[in-house]
Amino acid sequence: MVDVLAGLSPARRRLLLGLLTALVVAALAAAAAIVVPRLTGDDAAPVSQGGQGPVLLVPGYGGSTASLQPLASRLRDAGRDVEVVAVPGDGTGDLQASAEALDRAVDAATERGGADGVDVVGYSAGGVIARIWAADDGGAARARRIVTLGSPHHGTTIADLAGSLVPGECPEGCQQLATDSPVLRQLNRGDETPAGPTWVSIWSTADQTVTPPDSARLEGALDVPVQSVCADSRVAHGDLPSDALVQAMVLAELAAGPPVPLDAGDCTRLRAS
Repeated sequence: MVDVLAGLSPARRRLLLGLLTALVVAALAAAAAIVVPRLTGDDAAPVSQGGQGPVLLVPGYGGSTASLQPLASRLRDAGRDVEVVAVPGDGTGDLQASAEALDRAVDAATERGGADGVDVVGYSAGGVIARIWAADDGGAARARRIVTLGSPHHGTTIADLAGSLVPGECPEGCQQLATDSPVLRQLNRGDETPAGPTWVSIWSTADQTVTPPDSARLEGALDVPVQSVCADSRVAHGDLPSDALVQAMVLAELAAGPPVPLDAGDCTRLRAS
């Protein structure tokens, strides 16, 4: 090799050395990728269900953090460390960008508190954001529990109507919540609840924003319609985070240990809590 280099002009010698260096770097990178595989939700150890780390509340379409303040206050009164996540722009844009904002908020929360994992509560579209985070941004390896609250996991016909009748009033986030959107098709293909966290879906049969209301059902999650606990509840979509019964249900589902099946026998107790 030395003899070959000696016979080359300085310019050709530099070119050959540069190519050799690039090949060595590429080989080392490939070896590192084999030796240290990327940690994903499939091969990461799940977060222990016994602990209670920070709680991150993710707002819905429109990005209003104010709507989640009543729930945040109730959780703080119960001694939980709570943060309401601010999603980019006005909360009507790409749900993937909001999932990335959630990931950054999780970074900050775990660094601040030193917790191994977090609990995430996604209200309305915030539940879809939490699912994107779990599936695509490594969140399944970082969450202990994910609770969705009135979330259109299989879309809402209101977004369908907006997209067809007034497309100019249905921005990207709206389009992604349509019943046949590519985002939801991808999320619902195969396993709707990636391994790692435990999953709970709380929703109201009286919801007139997520239509049909049972779009909130999530395969693999503990499914808890509010009316299966208190049959006379008429809580609407916009009132879910501020409703005292729903808040009590969320608190119960965020307790240490596995998710808690709730039924009509728990109605009086939860309403009194």
